[in-house]
Amino acid sequence: MKITELHHPSHETVLQVEDRPSGLRGFIAVHSTQRGPAAGGLRMRAYKTPQHALTDVLRLSEGMTFKNAAADLALGGGKAVIIGDPATKTAAQLRAMGEAIDRLGGQYWTAEDMGMSPADMGIIRQSTAFVAGLDRVAFGSGDPSPITARGIFQSIRITAKHRFGNPSLVGRRVAVQGLGHVGWALGKLLKAAGAELVVADIDPSRTAQAGRCLGAEPVPADAILTVPADILAPCAIGGVLNADTIPALRVAAICGGANNQLATPADGDTLARRGILYAPDYIVNAGGIINVATEVLRIRARTAFVEEKLAALDATLDAILTEAGDSGRAPARLADAWVAARIAPPHAA
Repeated sequence: MKITELHHPSHETVLQVEDRPSGLRGFIAVHSTQRGPAAGGLRMRAYKTPQHALTDVLRLSEGMTFKNAAADLALGGGKAVIIGDPATKTAAQLRAMGEAIDRLGGQYWTAEDMGMSPADMGIIRQSTAFVAGLDRVAFGSGDPSPITARGIFQSIRITAKHRFGNPSLVGRRVAVQGLGHVGWALGKLLKAAGAELVVADIDPSRTAQAGRCLGAEPVPADAILTVPADILAPCAIGGVLNADTIPALRVAAICGGANNQLATPADGDTLARRGILYAPDYIVNAGGIINVATEVLRIRARTAFVEEKLAALDATLDAILTEAGDSGRAPARLADAWVAARIAPPHAA
């Protein structure tokens, strides 16, 4: 295995990982261990180029630092990515990535993310102890997706309260982009709450299935960002809110599970100028890492811990959206400033 350390000014550790026998190519990025060991999922995507993968892992790992701080967890931020189609992944690739993670000696803990499953985490565990999101092990937290979806659902209700004056979702038209583990679970919660769903996924069969099972209106993947709706819930890849897409949005609010939804910080300002209320993604989608944290931090009272942290996240989002309404500032800017204060070293006060 070839592991090359790449130096990046904003990150503590960045590794390029290559294992020819298994065909593994990927990256591991540790953004910060200021609050504790870095934690963040392992993602597998068919990236266009290695540079695209590197850019993604750098942004995602920084986002995990903010997410873990927003949830007030004793964890820093990190992420890992594998380059390739998840449908082609092999146990050898997963074990090789586990070996690379193990060489960091606990500086980074991995867990399930896009293209991965609890079963895949079990294979990675054959090579390293620094993995979470497992089933049937001591402190095992299992699939984090249901908890992530719960947190997003509650955040949508809070966002609706601020944008429409009422948290009820009955009759609200919600456009869900992405029907993976999180998007599908969120869709079920929204349907049960009486929302009218519009859905899209890059896999047309998933979109059609949601139409049948969730009573949703299916639309092509390239149309979901332009459909008229009350709320848009991005639950796929990052960077979907950008200079090209924002002018075409026909929604009153945005609240979803995807990481790094804003392509740049300025895009949050543009949304605010358009009168579109944006719920900062790393607060909205932190339920999954809260669930994983019970495993990494060996929390015995898991249920109570998760419920307490989820309730605190609700309060945080409510406070940020309240201040945004009072001050006229973009919620994303307020959230960044609030979380940065939690990340800062004690002597930096």
